[in-house]
Amino acid sequence: MSNLSIRDVAPDECAALGQLLVEVYAALEGFPGREEQPGYYAMLADIGRFTRLPGARVLVAIGDDGELLGGVVYFGDMAQYGAGGEACRVPDAAGMRLLGVAPAARGRGVGKALTQACLAIAREQGHRQMILHSTRAMQVAWDMYLRLGFGRDAELDFSWEGLAVYGFSRGVGIAP
Repeated sequence: MSNLSIRDVAPDECAALGQLLVEVYAALEGFPGREEQPGYYAMLADIGRFTRLPGARVLVAIGDDGELLGGVVYFGDMAQYGAGGEACRVPDAAGMRLLGVAPAARGRGVGKALTQACLAIAREQGHRQMILHSTRAMQVAWDMYLRLGFGRDAELDFSWEGLAVYGFSRGVGIAP
């Protein structure tokens, strides 16, 4: 997508990004709904809280018209990653979570640009690999991660309240 910029979220954009993420995740077929996982959706709605964690950054994709197209949370400190399994114990790793793209912006390279921005930050910070998690309900993102050189990493898999969560990793020095 040519008319796209990736940058840190502005404080006045956090509520809009949180609402976008709630809507995106709630619409995923096969993903737990708001009633089933109210704490998860509250976390999405309060996405700005991640800006206060050491080493974490909330990135947004903005269109040339200023429209919020999507966002992701980057973790330079895996102790802050907050997902289950072994991810927090992987040395020399960075992580990314909670990627979401506005429905009207899908297929325009927004998710790819956000992922590549996280990889670039990890490289700049001297990390050797990037870790993320996905579910079967997130198949579009899953396929994108595979195209960008991520591989399934079963050692990072875990179950979250009965939902299978799958780990992925890749070296950050690999060109996507």
